[in-house]
Amino acid sequence: MADRGCPLEAAPLPAEVLESLAELELELSEGDITQKGYEKKRAKLLARYIPLIQGVDPCLQTENRIPGPLMTAATSKPQKSRATNSRDERFRSDVHTEAVQAALAKYKERKMPMPSKRRSVLVHSSVETYTPPDTSSASEDEGSLRRPGRLTSALLQSHSGIEPWLDRVIQGSSTSSSASSTSSHPGGRPAAAPSTTTALAGLTAHTHIDLHSAPPDVTTGLAEHSHYERPQVASVRGIPRGHGRNVLETADGVPVNSRVSSKIQQLLNTLKRPKRPPLKEFFVDDFEELLEVQQPDPNQPKPEGDQMAVLKGEPLSVGTSGPPSLLAALQLWGTTQPKAPCLTALDTAGKATCTLTYGKLWSRSLKLAYTLLNKLTSKNEPLLKPGDRVALVFPNSDPVMFMVAFYGCLLAELVPVPIEVPLTRKDAGSQQVGFLLGSCGVTLALTTDACQKGLPKAPTGEVATFKGWPPLAWLVIDGKHLTKPPKDWYPLAQDTGSGTAYIEYKTSKEGSTVGVTVSHSSLLAQCRALTQACGYMEAETLTNVLDFKRDAGLWHGVLTSVMNRMHVVSIPYALMKVNPLSWIQKVCSYKARAALVKSRDMHWSLLAQRGQRDVCLSSLRMLIVADGANPWSISSCDAFLNVFQSRGLRPEVICPCASSPEALTVAIRRPPDLGGPPPRKAVLSMNGLSYGVIRVDTEEKLSVLTVQDVGQVMPGASACVVKVDGAPYLCKTDEIGEICVNSIATGTAYYGLLGITKNIFETVPVTADGVPVSDRPFTRTGLLGFIGPDNLVFVVGKLDGLMVVGVRRHNADDIVATALAVEPMKFVYRGRIAVFSVTVLHDDRIVLVAEQRPDASEEDSFQWMSRVLQAIDSIHQVGVYCLALVPANTLPKAPLGGIHISETKQRFLEGMLHPCNVLMCPHTCVTNLPKPRQKQPEVGPASMIVGNLVAGKRIAQASGRELAHLEDSDQARKFLFLADVLQWRAHTTPDHPLFLLLNAKGTVTSTATCIQLHKRAERVAAALMEKGRLDAGDHVALVYPPGVDLIAAFYGCLYCGCVPVTVRPPHPQNLGTTLPTVKMIVEVSKSACVLSTQAITRLLRSKEAAAAVDVRTWPTILDTDDIPKKKVASIFRPPSPDVLAYLDFSVSTTGILAGVKMSHAATSALCRSIKLQCELYPSRQIAICLDPYCGLGFALWCLCSVYSGHQSVLVPPLELESNVSLWLSAVSQYKARVTFCSYSVMEMCTKGLGAQTGALRMKGVNLSCVRTCMVVAEERPRISLTQSFSKLFKDLGLPARAVSTTFGCRVNVAICLQGTTGPDPTTVYVDMRALRHDRVRLVERGSPHSLPLMESGKILPGVKVIIAHTETKGPLGDSHLGEIWVSSPHNATGYYTVYGEETLHADHFSARLSFGDTQTIWARTGYLGFLRRTELTDASGERHDALYVVGSLDETLELRGMRYHPIDIETSVIRAHRSIAECAVFTWTNLLVVVVELDGLEQDALDLVALVTNVVLEEHYLVVGVVVIVDPGVIPINSRGEKQRMHLRDGFLADQLDPIYVAYNM
Repeated sequence: MADRGCPLEAAPLPAEVLESLAELELELSEGDITQKGYEKKRAKLLARYIPLIQGVDPCLQTENRIPGPLMTAATSKPQKSRATNSRDERFRSDVHTEAVQAALAKYKERKMPMPSKRRSVLVHSSVETYTPPDTSSASEDEGSLRRPGRLTSALLQSHSGIEPWLDRVIQGSSTSSSASSTSSHPGGRPAAAPSTTTALAGLTAHTHIDLHSAPPDVTTGLAEHSHYERPQVASVRGIPRGHGRNVLETADGVPVNSRVSSKIQQLLNTLKRPKRPPLKEFFVDDFEELLEVQQPDPNQPKPEGDQMAVLKGEPLSVGTSGPPSLLAALQLWGTTQPKAPCLTALDTAGKATCTLTYGKLWSRSLKLAYTLLNKLTSKNEPLLKPGDRVALVFPNSDPVMFMVAFYGCLLAELVPVPIEVPLTRKDAGSQQVGFLLGSCGVTLALTTDACQKGLPKAPTGEVATFKGWPPLAWLVIDGKHLTKPPKDWYPLAQDTGSGTAYIEYKTSKEGSTVGVTVSHSSLLAQCRALTQACGYMEAETLTNVLDFKRDAGLWHGVLTSVMNRMHVVSIPYALMKVNPLSWIQKVCSYKARAALVKSRDMHWSLLAQRGQRDVCLSSLRMLIVADGANPWSISSCDAFLNVFQSRGLRPEVICPCASSPEALTVAIRRPPDLGGPPPRKAVLSMNGLSYGVIRVDTEEKLSVLTVQDVGQVMPGASACVVKVDGAPYLCKTDEIGEICVNSIATGTAYYGLLGITKNIFETVPVTADGVPVSDRPFTRTGLLGFIGPDNLVFVVGKLDGLMVVGVRRHNADDIVATALAVEPMKFVYRGRIAVFSVTVLHDDRIVLVAEQRPDASEEDSFQWMSRVLQAIDSIHQVGVYCLALVPANTLPKAPLGGIHISETKQRFLEGMLHPCNVLMCPHTCVTNLPKPRQKQPEVGPASMIVGNLVAGKRIAQASGRELAHLEDSDQARKFLFLADVLQWRAHTTPDHPLFLLLNAKGTVTSTATCIQLHKRAERVAAALMEKGRLDAGDHVALVYPPGVDLIAAFYGCLYCGCVPVTVRPPHPQNLGTTLPTVKMIVEVSKSACVLSTQAITRLLRSKEAAAAVDVRTWPTILDTDDIPKKKVASIFRPPSPDVLAYLDFSVSTTGILAGVKMSHAATSALCRSIKLQCELYPSRQIAICLDPYCGLGFALWCLCSVYSGHQSVLVPPLELESNVSLWLSAVSQYKARVTFCSYSVMEMCTKGLGAQTGALRMKGVNLSCVRTCMVVAEERPRISLTQSFSKLFKDLGLPARAVSTTFGCRVNVAICLQGTTGPDPTTVYVDMRALRHDRVRLVERGSPHSLPLMESGKILPGVKVIIAHTETKGPLGDSHLGEIWVSSPHNATGYYTVYGEETLHADHFSARLSFGDTQTIWARTGYLGFLRRTELTDASGERHDALYVVGSLDETLELRGMRYHPIDIETSVIRAHRSIAECAVFTWTNLLVVVVELDGLEQDALDLVALVTNVVLEEHYLVVGVVVIVDPGVIPINSRGEKQRMHLRDGFLADQLDPIYVAYNM
């Protein structure tokens, strides 16, 4: 480049000043000095030279990009000016770091809500995993990514060179080996106007100057962003929920100062996005939820060049002088030059432990071959046949034994399969290696004595069998274990043909391990091609830092070296860890001519080179950079040359090369003396790359990738670039594709995998017209790149790291580089970052996982995460779906200490990553959701009727049996009032037992016969009239524990004309929350008196109670435990059956307290219906395990026995907490035909008795007597629970068809009950997506998105049900989803009060259809469901109509124009991970909040965030706004076992849940 600029006349800096500057840079990058100290020292060093620079011609500054006056000492040929502030890292380039800083400067400090975390979760110690140093081996390593601090220099700020951003993409430099990637500055305009200079200087000095308009906000798509304060982290508790209204506060009454809602507000502000453009189509059938497919952007760059031609390498000169084959070479050198050194191994101190000569290698390999072929037998058969595969298990510190084993196998015609030493039984990826060994049929493993001793052992002392491994015999090959062959013995090895020579393992992107087979002929061709390309000579010395078991380390350091009788000095990874300079010292002491390293080794040595002035690298003619294919290697090369040029390193020595397991060496840069062209570099636009197009960056100036060439194609090979997807069409010259190679020196197949072998090893590239370019197949290398000028190969990334988001492609390495350039540099522990993609909702989503430093604070983590998001958005224009931070040292390691990506991904997907911080951004990333549903304009009644007629649909209407036919109306008239029935029974069958109450031990604690109950009721009535001075019609609150007292008090009230209100007593241990509800019901029901037991009376007046409520305002409290035995003068008889009999108060699942009025007529009609449906007579016994306070539970407990005369065995559900088997034992003992329970009872039995069915059978529990077991519920049947209950207790004789559910609600407590006759309940499968659109679509069982719905029992006698449209109130057809309306004599007569929302419910009891039958008065249940006529016949011989309840309308969530049932989302979430015990969802300001109970360690809580978000996206097409992780038992549940989601919501917003973690998804 210098040759294009003005002649260079600037004063050169002396070498020692240059060196001191370089050291300063490194001190800063390591964090040893501060930015300030650095600038001070640097200014001091340069003080003498600054005046000389200020007069430099401006053309010089623009053309030659002098970032500060750092000219190298003038040499005879003009040297290119180099920047020393190169970043010294694998993934680092200054340009990139500054680009990231500039990108971040564009964003105002955006405030996102920070996740809240319980203190205990913060103490997250780093897991120091210890890796024995000698056994590790392979590609990455953990020190590979260190973080230097940000480098900005005082000089840069004053004299920033602005350079015209490369008008050409590719730029040559005749003199230096590689143009520095770091020598240019981001953000400059081509014009070198002084104003721009100052602007740039300002930019580097951290002033936030917007050179371009701000890019759209990361999370919102808005350009402007106002400034939100992060909410204070101190916990602000809401108002204590004590008095009056606050108990059942709904959302609007939430304390405003709640920190949770301020965070949610913040999240909403962050998520505001512009409305989508209106849809073009005029009408879409809104049922089809189509995910949007991202349309290609019409303005995206497209390739414009010509079609490329196949590039041919120089011919492979088959020299006559060389040995004809590898084994011939080994024999030749072993016999003619036995003393020549072949391999020197070093220990961790850097001392040579052993030098293997060619003579020794030959004799030992022969000895091993002889032993393998002749001394190993099983059942007198030789154990191995030629061509058998043998595993080579050698530590990284023992190249000598490995080399002997490798050549021994070749001599014995066996196929070596080198693998890593397994350290534990569960190494990352070890199972996959086992799979490879199994598929290769490996039965023998060779190893060393020391290594064998270190392997995990089974109790027998044998080497343990590793997970997924085949059984192996282990052979130790140290000299004493081998047998010397006879003098005349010589193996017959054929090593030139197409037979397999060895198998190299390769781990694919998905984590599966495959074996690449390399034939003898390929091996030989590879050795010859490398010899020719690298100009290897006999007796040269090569230092090798790479893993000698695979890849370039094997090809150069074990195979080609023997071909040329070279001496290899092998430097183990463990030595590099202790002394990163060791390889340079060995080059120096052995005067090595060639060195084989990775860019991380160069980076490490830079960090350690400060004190070493005496090293000299002038002997090197080739420094082969094996991972030159990593685009980010350029910065290490530049920085290394920068520092070591003064120590004799010549620029042209650095030779990056590219290789892949399938194609072996693909390309390598030749030194000029071997005729290589000068090196080149390319500055590419990241945006162009993401569309697979090569473009120089003109617009953004920030997002560029600088790559260096990896030299020319190998001798004897041809190369071309083909399209990544679809058929292998040749790319255009300016298009990125996969590099393919045709050569005799590539791998031949994946062992045993014919299908993928054909795709990879036998590709035939074709021209645009479909004409094959060659008659010989090409091998796909897995490298992405292009062919540049001078036929140089450029690699921009690997196929394995490719993530296709929408229509754009991004490379994982590039994203890692961007994340690493984000301040604070030191935040990521040892630079360990993994980036991969997961498929969620049919698209790749980017996940970034980083290890954070042990001392990082919460604030640091969160700040770093938000910066990374912004940087990646700005530079790559792509959103990160999930960003997770894990404690230091906890990510799974690859054999050489790098991150095992596929294992990390696996753990992420299984919820086993255990992060300590997570930030999900589904709102930003997921752009392919279905369009929100637009509600269609309402359809008028006329067209609806027509619609029904045309469709031939019957209106969805059904009814239970007619009451008139069922019994004589005479009895019904007699039994109009329950008080009369009880007196009649006391008179006619006085000693007939009606009630038995059991305690936890199963013993009867109290009983009541007809006469006993009558007498106790009389005493209560007398007390009410005398002590309580009550009049008929007064309301009385009954606050009793479940038992006979409650029943007696109820009838006592009826006897004196009072209206009873049953109330659940407060919980003595939890007065604070339970007592206010009691007080509230007493007040709202206007009770004039409270009846209770002595214990509860004391409790209501206690000091503790006074803390929760105002105890002075209780009405009269009467204790009924010791009232005198008195008769009432006359028993009250209501004037008409429509008089109020009792009030039924309960709290709905949406948190609304309401009381419904039950008249005497409705009460007796209810009892009559149940009696008929369940066939209840005085001779029957039924068992009830329900709470007796409201709904059907109350009716069964208190009313039905008196009406029908059957005996009820009462089992209070609370007693099950101390004896789970109580209810089932009672059913068995009393041979109950009919039993009732709640879901919570059923769940307790299923969970608590799962393992005890055997023990129960021994105790004689037998459930074969049960005809029907009904779950009393007001919700959709929980099929999975009822099925598991049936399956579990089938062993105890429970009939398969016995279990069913009931359905009732506030307006009618019993609409459906299975009863003892009639067809079994049916189950249908509906499409969940159709349900969201209020439609029913029946599908097959097991089809995607199917949801099972079970019929809720049979409709009761006298009950009529119709399905009405929720909005138009018109009748709907069969199998249409609508609101269930009910008409029956036992409907409640109205609300006594609805606490909170009186006006909304006016029409619940008196609704009429808008057309059709407009006369009947219906009650609206508030539940969605549908009716479906089945093939079954009911008792009357009619076709049976089944009612399916889908869910409560009040509970449904309206999101994106669709209706979701919380239970469906919750079911998906519970399935997402085994440690999710329970889940509840609700919405708050149109954000979906998911609360999950964690049944596991708090440390694992954060694993759930991503899994919950994924599953809800995948199955429901919804983006979760907030994920709250809480302890088990936090989600409130009512007595029926239903989740109280509104209570939960209020608790969350008032910050009362004490969550383990709250994640706000961006």
